[in-house]
Amino acid sequence: MARALSCVYARPMADVLLFHHALGLTAGMRAFADELRSAGHAVTTPDLYGGDTFDSITDGVANAQRIGFDAVIERGVACADGLGDGLVVAGFSLGVLPAQKLAQTRPGVAGAVLYHSAVPPEMFGDGWPDGVALQMHIADGDEWAAEDMEAVNVLSSAHGGPGELFMYETSGHLIADSSFGEYDADLAGMIIERTLAFLAAHD
Repeated sequence: MARALSCVYARPMADVLLFHHALGLTAGMRAFADELRSAGHAVTTPDLYGGDTFDSITDGVANAQRIGFDAVIERGVACADGLGDGLVVAGFSLGVLPAQKLAQTRPGVAGAVLYHSAVPPEMFGDGWPDGVALQMHIADGDEWAAEDMEAVNVLSSAHGGPGELFMYETSGHLIADSSFGEYDADLAGMIIERTLAFLAAHD
């Protein structure tokens, strides 16, 4: 007797465009992306520096200044060409700039995850668009993020904004990059767990 066919259809996962920080597309950034991929998500990691990486945030920021922040943003925005609707954009520190611009200006973006930074929403338009989910991860003692806290608070749901905000008790900046000296495995694990929960809710 013929056996009945049993078809199991995989649930579609999120399509993520993840932008690196000022150090470039480091091994730690690739490892972070692999953590998301291991959960079944499709993750694109553009290299906005053309292969260059740096050992210090100061040197990385200087490189971004040489390129020009506007040019870095536009390189990132161009990476979304050809990607479909339902896209989740994410960025670490410097990478927040193209991620946030795409979230606020590109039709079809479903959500954004901003790590270690945020900029005032008026930088890219009239405000945060309705229907675009937002999650932010900020270290409470991070000197690099201190000047961004006004923008973070504007975007935080605790202050009437659209975003879910997680604060971490550390003075480190790039705490989720396993190839950088500020890496904190415990906090990075929390960041990944919360990111995966966000992606599961908005894929």
